[in-house]
Amino acid sequence: MHTGRLYTLNEEQFVVDVDYRLLGETLTDFWGELVPAECARIADGGDYIVELADNRKIKCNLRKNVNRAAIGVPARFVYSFAGS
Repeated sequence: MHTGRLYTLNEEQFVVDVDYRLLGETLTDFWGELVPAECARIADGGDYIVELADNRKIKCNLRKNVNRAAIGVPARFVYSFAGS
């Protein structure tokens, strides 16, 4: 897994550091999974910007993976993302 940063889409405010894994990538689209490094309020189905370790920024939509176990106490969930 790589370390990146999560920002809100509208104001580009920092939300939380994330550990992410790209599962696929084309010239214009990306998809993968991420886990917040600490407990943070992330809207299921919300639009965000993920800054990757190589400084690329992806506009994406996050979906909570309900079939994956939460990590730690308090719970940190695994999220799927897809964007461009």
